Amino acid sequence: MDTQVKEIHAKVEREISTIEAIQSEMNKIIVGQREMVEGLLVGLFTGGHILVEGVPGLAKTLAISTLSKVVDLDYKRVQFTPDLLPSDITGTLIYNQKSGDFEPKKGPIFANLILADEINRAPAKVQAALLEAMQEKHITIGDITYALPKPFMVMATQNPVDQEGTYALPEAQVDRFMMKIKITYPKKEEEKVILDRMMDNSEIPLNCVVSKEKIAQINSLINEIYIGDRVKNYIIDIIDATRHPENYGLKINNLINYPASPRASIFLARAAKGFALLNGRGYVTADDIKNVSMMVLRHRILLSYEAEAEGISSEDVITKIFNSVVVP
Repeated sequence: MDTQVKEIHAKVEREISTIEAIQSEMNKIIVGQREMVEGLLVGLFTGGHILVEGVPGLAKTLAISTLSKVVDLDYKRVQFTPDLLPSDITGTLIYNQKSGDFEPKKGPIFANLILADEINRAPAKVQAALLEAMQEKHITIGDITYALPKPFMVMATQNPVDQEGTYALPEAQVDRFMMKIKITYPKKEEEKVILDRMMDNSEIPLNCVVSKEKIAQINSLINEIYIGDRVKNYIIDIIDATRHPENYGLKINNLINYPASPRASIFLARAAKGFALLNGRGYVTADDIKNVSMMVLRHRILLSYEAEAEGISSEDVITKIFNSVVVP
């Protein structure tokens, strides 16, 4: 390990206590759901947005609201419904009778942490307004453009059941999310802990352990985390295998309609940096790529009708790719 990497590693080690403090406070409320908690922290530290899919009652809303209490960041929840308008999210101009002017009234998007609850229940125009804000990091109200606060992260939720009256997110827009996390029911022992904590309905006190300035420092540190050429080539091979699987001994061309875009390789690298940070390292390893790959890629590989007919999922295809691409 050369001197520069050692210096970055030392910087990361100094932030471990901060990360552990956040996780410790969140664990007071959130039982299990490790992938979701880690995904939220990776998104917060790297500036990525998270899409979470799971049935009701699995602590999706509780996770991000708990995070907002643990870090000193503004938090807003938007319940997506069929009658929601884009201005309900972004804001609008309000006429002031005293001054005779129109004044901007900013919407809930002007917060650090946004929960877009059941995003697939709102029409396409509303989804587009949110996704544009996620991409551009600013909002135009009237003739004036306003920058969104930093840091800025959206966690959107989708309910995989009860699809009546829902609007599927367009595939091109789903690509704006750094990661898609699927959560499942807790284990028996975890459910026992949940029951013990929650059955008396008393509020569990949380401490705010991290300032906005500290989050900004960690955001900057993410950019310094080292990725060697061998790991970069590994990322490129994985993405290329979705486009030219025959070059890697894979016979899955008939299963993929649209392979991963260049945004996939960018997000795979950034998410791996975030995961390296959570594990106290100033450099990315091939294992970091593997640990985040399913979350980064599952919503970026669009399958053919043949794959769907055979009951093959994007996760199955990703697993085949990782079993074939040579690890550096």
